This record gives sequence, C-alpha cells and structure tokens, in this order.
Amino acid sequence: MNNISKNIKVLSFAILCVGLTIVGCKKYDNPPPVFEELDNSDRVIQRKVLVISIDGVTGSELNTIAPPIITDLAKTGKYTYNVLRGAVTTDASSWVSMLTGTSYSKHQIKDDVTFRRPPADDEHGAVVYYRNVLDYVMQYKSIKTAFVTPWSQLRGYMKQADYAPNVSTDIAVKDSTINLLNTSNSLGAVIVNFKDVQTAGLAGSFTASNAGYKAAILKSDEYVGNILTALKARKNYAAEDWLVIVTTNHGGSEADSKPGFIVLSNKNFKGQEVKKSGFNTVLFNNTSINASVPNDNGLYDSGSSKDFTVQMQVKFNSLTSYPGFLSKGSNLDLSKMTGWLFMETGSNWAAVLGGTGNGGTGKTQINGGAIGDLQWHTLTMTVKTVNATTRTVSTYTDGNLNATANISNTKSLATTEKLTLGYKNVDNGGGALNFHGADLIYFNTALDAATIKANIALKDITKHPNYANVTGYWPINEGGEGLATNAAPGGYDMFLNGGFTWKGLGIDVPASVTPDANATGKSIIVTPATITAAAMYWLKIPILPEFGIDGNPVLNQFEVEFLK
Repeated sequence: MNNISKNIKVLSFAILCVGLTIVGCKKYDNPPPVFEELDNSDRVIQRKVLVISIDGVTGSELNTIAPPIITDLAKTGKYTYNVLRGAVTTDASSWVSMLTGTSYSKHQIKDDVTFRRPPADDEHGAVVYYRNVLDYVMQYKSIKTAFVTPWSQLRGYMKQADYAPNVSTDIAVKDSTINLLNTSNSLGAVIVNFKDVQTAGLAGSFTASNAGYKAAILKSDEYVGNILTALKARKNYAAEDWLVIVTTNHGGSEADSKPGFIVLSNKNFKGQEVKKSGFNTVLFNNTSINASVPNDNGLYDSGSSKDFTVQMQVKFNSLTSYPGFLSKGSNLDLSKMTGWLFMETGSNWAAVLGGTGNGGTGKTQINGGAIGDLQWHTLTMTVKTVNATTRTVSTYTDGNLNATANISNTKSLATTEKLTLGYKNVDNGGGALNFHGADLIYFNTALDAATIKANIALKDITKHPNYANVTGYWPINEGGEGLATNAAPGGYDMFLNGGFTWKGLGIDVPASVTPDANATGKSIIVTPATITAAAMYWLKIPILPEFGIDGNPVLNQFEVEFLK
C-alpha cells in the first residue's frame, strides 16, 4: 500500500471518530488501528471470521441428531453443547449479547421489534451503549463486513455492515452469502443467520423426535456445507486464515430456552469439547448483589400453616453483624418484620421470623451455630405446624440441631417479598456482607433431624429421600451470565441483580459438591457473549476493559495449536 492511500485511510478514520463524538459516543484511548493489505498477497496470511447462527438449536438435540457438516467441523474445533443461556432469552436479547459481547444485565435490550434499551429512570443520566463486533472491526481492520439475515429488525440493528442484502428466507440467506464470498476479495468478517429451525420448533417441539425440527436442522447443516464450499473456493483462500463459528442465539424458544451450542473451527485446531471445571459460584459482597425469584406464584410463600425446609451451603469470607443473607420476607426493623430471613451475627448465624404485617407478633430469633471459621457450612431451617397452637421452627448447622422455638404467635409468614439470596437490611447494618452461596434447596415439608443429618453431604439431589418434596434447587455453579438455574422438576429460576461476579473456587467446595479432579486445568465458561470475544481475539482486535465485554474468548487458552 503506498503512503498516499495509507494517509487517506488514516484521515478517513479520524473523520469517522469526530462524527462518532458528535453524536455522543464515548471516546476511548485506544491503540492505533491495524491496517492490512486488501489484496491478500501470498506473502501475508490474513485472519478472517465467519459466524453462522442457526437460531433455536438446542445443544443436547444437536448432539443427538449429529448433522454431518457441523459434526465434521467439530473435529477441527473447540466446541460445547452447553452454552449458558442468558437471564433473558428473547431473540433480541440473545443476539445483542452475541454481537456486543456483553450479558443482558449490561445491555438490557430485549424487545424483538425495536432493539432498544428501556428508558433509564434518570432521564438526564448517561446513555448506556455497547458497541457491536462489526463496529470494532470497522475501527481496527481494513476488511469488508457482511451481515446476512432474513430478520429485518436484526438487519436494521446491524446497519453499519458493508453488505447487508435484503433477504427474507433461509435459502436466500445461503445464496446471498455464497455470492458475497464469490465476489468480494476483501470480505473478512461475515455474520450469517438462519431462522427456519426456530420456526420448525415453534410448530412442534424443539426436540430431535420432532421430524420437522430435525429436518430443519439437517437442511441448515446442508446450507452450512454449501457456504463452506464457497469459502474454500475463494480466489485468495490460500492467503486467508478463517475462523468458522457455528452457533445459535439460544436453544429452544424464547419462552422456554435451553442451553445452546458453539463450534469454533479452524484447520489448525485439534477437536476438543470445552467444559467448565472446578466450582464456579457468585460472590455476594455488597448490598446490591442478590439472586431472587421474580414471581413464585405463591410456591415459596409459607403462609400460616405450611410446612417447609430451607437448606443452603454458605462460606463467609469475612465476619460482620446483622446483615440478612437469605430471605423470604421484609427488612428487619428492630422487632418488626413479616416472613423469615437468615442473618449473620458475627461468628454465628440466626433465623428470624415474624408476622407483623399479618397481625402477628414481631421477630422471633432462633440462633444457629458457628460459621466464624470462614469455611463452608450447611445451614438448615425447618418450619412445622403441629396443631392450632404450635408451629415450630428449628435451626441446624452441618446437620446438628441448634435450637427449636414455637412461632405460632406470628400468625402467618405470608409475604409478597421475593425469595432472595443476598443482602437484606437488618437495622441498617451489615454493609460488609461477603459470602459465597451454593446448593440452595427448598422442600415443601419439614424434614426430620435424622434425614437432615444423613444428607448434608449428598452429592446427587435426586437421591434425597424427600426429592419428591423439592420445589426449588439452585446449585449456583453456572460460572457465568445472570441466571441461577432451578434444577428441580418444578419451581422457578433465580435472576441475578447488581454488579455480580462469578468466582472460580476450584476445589474449594461445600460438602454437597464433588471436587473436580480437573479443577486446576482450563475452566471455560461459554456464553452467547463468547461470539464477539472470540471473533475479536481471532482478528487481533484488543479487548479493552472499557469495552465492558463479558465473553470468554476461549481460543486464547489453546494458542499452542495455532501460533507458530
């Protein structure tokens, strides 16, 4: 490239940056852009990226069907059939996570029509905006971009692509992609979207047993093969190094989403299924971080006579007094509260119950055991209605009974408060709360002391003698995204709120978790945000902290295979 043309490119980029600043985009102190030759001469191997999303493909069902092209790609790819689903899984929210590398908790876009973030509570506050992957490509690379989808609203969201053909069917998506690969030598970042699989799933079910769903997956797989054939037939293919990503926006439907899949393939990669290793849980370390059930439809409301048991694994990382850390009730204001909560009392814990809002007495505090050694402990509370005048509550630490009390004077524990893991205000104290939680279980019966003692270290919840009574089970071991998934047959997921972080604790596990022998190896958490992170990594675009990208690039843990 001669100096004149190079200067023109730099000047053009400067003008673009001025334009972005005028409309209010944040200025970043970024490294200079990397301009590469467009003619892809034989002396330069240029990295490029092709992303193909087949919407609605569930990872487990893809594994069952084993379509030939995608299965073959996995032989030279890093892949998983268990991409974590986001806290909100509309088509829009999933695609925005894929394209910006951020989780829903940050971008908060879920409307399939407008692709707009809801208005902020403070109308004068800063506008929150996360750039998409093609925006980064435009800034840092001198390659052409393409976005091919039959979904017009998504195409509008990605309007800055160099090529965005107006197509309305999957077969047109395939044909247009092939045409672009055949005609544009400078093409280097391509995103392709197929929708027929999702349509077939909605018409029947998102399972391999649904003939229409299976046929749609196989047809999309055929289209992937057609596109790969065109890719390899490119005039400059020998001077190009393509990363091919095949994935899905989410498994299943918007209303009932399942884990998806991803294959990151390159001719130099060794085939390997990537997995999470060790124990990865949430750090609850301030007053705004919590996990809660938005609406349980009364399932976890214990009322005036329901029996129940709540059990969880807890490790406190520091000792403080009077923060609530697990609750289905109101804040505790001196002696007034409705519902129940667990609270930290220095080196011990306690359960507090009250029915002030229901005409009953204020708090009844039942002490628990010691938790001051900063190790994992199993905390259990049972509530049992014996008769009209006796309703007992008992607390246990590591299966050992601490105390029992009669709470019949509380009248009722009924409350509209959410079942919440995380800070609850107790007399305006406890701001230094800092703990990890795991294996939270809710039983709709009061377990007896012997059953509690015998099962505090149970590794498989399905083997519990009262498994039929489990109405909520949250392992809290996902390692990413904003969802604590309910693994019980019934019940509800918990949604994470606040500036939460997931921490890999390796083999530092509670009694109910089996230590992972591979915990010292590569623990790879794959989420929809991985798409942008992996694409940027492959294109050698810096992933700067101010970009806010949450996705795991994945490939940076396997560089020995392709960096020569």
